[in-house]
Amino acid sequence: METQLINDGSSVELPDLPLDYIEPRWYVAYTSAKHEKRVAEQLGVRAVEHFLPTYSSVRRWKDRRVTLELPLFPGYVFVRIALCDRLRVVQVPGVARLVGFDGKPAALPEEEMEALMKSLEYGLHAEPHPYLTAGHRVRVKDGPLAGLKGILLRWKGNWRVVVSLELIQRSMSVEIGASNLEPTIG
Repeated sequence: METQLINDGSSVELPDLPLDYIEPRWYVAYTSAKHEKRVAEQLGVRAVEHFLPTYSSVRRWKDRRVTLELPLFPGYVFVRIALCDRLRVVQVPGVARLVGFDGKPAALPEEEMEALMKSLEYGLHAEPHPYLTAGHRVRVKDGPLAGLKGILLRWKGNWRVVVSLELIQRSMSVEIGASNLEPTIG
């Protein structure tokens, strides 16, 4: 138990809290359909650290072509919070819940988030890809995705690696040179 002084000079006993309850970590907020950008805006207004990865997509309309910025992981926004602050996220209009198991939000591995953010910051062209469970597994040897494992694909004559975020069962495919890859077992 921890003791904390109150303004009137008295003290109150506080329970010992688990580390993940008070230490900020990356979590995933599941949003209503097509509400990712609005949710990200509201998180910014509430001073909640968040990350909404996007990609450019050219769409052909009847009279013109339009380039749209779309969410890389539709239906999800990443937030960095301590669990004690989760109400600041789940009370945002458009947020359904934090992704987790048995009613408890699950934190994403820090290295996955760092690699994801670095790769998009670095300018790698990423786009959504169906979540895969079968295929040849590879490990990226160098570059912003170094150390991450994924599934190797050949697409339009180029090598692509599908990197999956297990927690939300979503994937992205990234073009990468074969020389930056090595096979993995398992």
